[in-house]
Amino acid sequence: MKTKVRESKISRQKKLPAKPKKEKWVLCLYVAGQTPKTATALDNLNLICEENLKGNYTIEIIDLLKNPQLARENQILAVPTLVRMSPKPVRNIIGDLSDIENVLAGLDIVDHKILLQA
Repeated sequence: MKTKVRESKISRQKKLPAKPKKEKWVLCLYVAGQTPKTATALDNLNLICEENLKGNYTIEIIDLLKNPQLARENQILAVPTLVRMSPKPVRNIIGDLSDIENVLAGLDIVDHKILLQA
């Protein structure tokens, strides 16, 4: 009599090809207090992220009035400044982020948006 060997669920899962992991975007917005430019930059950043990164991001707000040493440590010369920490390479954009097309190009979101949709 022949015995049947059933493949376990665990061994079948190991054979499936792994899905490529999408790298999470880490963005730091450096500001100096609650100003109209700060509010505009944050609103624009939230809009850009929601439309283009689909929840695959983290935004950290860094107020240089509360932590002025971070300006020197991170070489922030003007505010608001957006720093893309991840994915690498690090990129900086200065201003209120109102020129959406330039922000998308500066952060290199356009190429990543195409990859996220695939």
